[in-house]
Amino acid sequence: MITLDLNLIAAHLEGLEETIIHRLIDRAQFASNPDAYRPGHSGFRGAGGKSLFDLRLRYQEEMDAAFARYLVPEERPMHHDLPPPRREAQLPTTPLEIDDMDRVNVTPQIVRGYLEFLPRLCDVGPGDDGQHGSSVEHDVLAIQAIARRVHYGALYVAESKYRSARDLYAPLLAAGNREEILRTITRPEVEERILRRVSQKVDYVQATINTAVRRKIDREVVLGLYRDLIIPLTKEGELRYLFNRRVTGSSDSRSGTP
Repeated sequence: MITLDLNLIAAHLEGLEETIIHRLIDRAQFASNPDAYRPGHSGFRGAGGKSLFDLRLRYQEEMDAAFARYLVPEERPMHHDLPPPRREAQLPTTPLEIDDMDRVNVTPQIVRGYLEFLPRLCDVGPGDDGQHGSSVEHDVLAIQAIARRVHYGALYVAESKYRSARDLYAPLLAAGNREEILRTITRPEVEERILRRVSQKVDYVQATINTAVRRKIDREVVLGLYRDLIIPLTKEGELRYLFNRRVTGSSDSRSGTP
């Protein structure tokens, strides 16, 4: 069974930071390539108004769905009309108390925020280097790494916090007091510690990069992604989890929220 120990959850989230940084470095080796995101410019016949990025993400998620990726709670897709799994997956027991994981799904917001962030990440040289296929391939890998981190934090941190302060959260949920719950789940000191650690990791990961063949990324760009997208969406996911958490006892009774 997956643990709800906040220290172990935090350690897992810390490990995902390195994955995200590596994914961003890989994407930054290419120009922003705006045509790869332009509707109707995919190069695929019969693709209608889809962009190359749209198709790459769609096909990736269709394959992942067949391999049962989205049976894992923190793996939330962009698309909702995906094929059912074609393999039987043996998953560990989850301590989460929610009937529909997609009630917590913020991947559409992640995709939108990532695409807005992308020009800052790739702010080098010409805007188009012709490497559209490689660009969107790395986009998808980066988005999935970010989504995994956001949803893991949202799901397991929220459940852990709830169990450790049930008497605090239950009446706030019953009253639908979103603002006060957001205040209680916000830990400025933890957020600052995450940002300091990510800043150090960006420098550490890139310390041995050969700049003759590889481009380094600006730590401030990565910090902006964490500050403006990853951390806020993790908290939004926590809120969604708490408001959709199963009622498991009389002390959990609440009226429910959208």
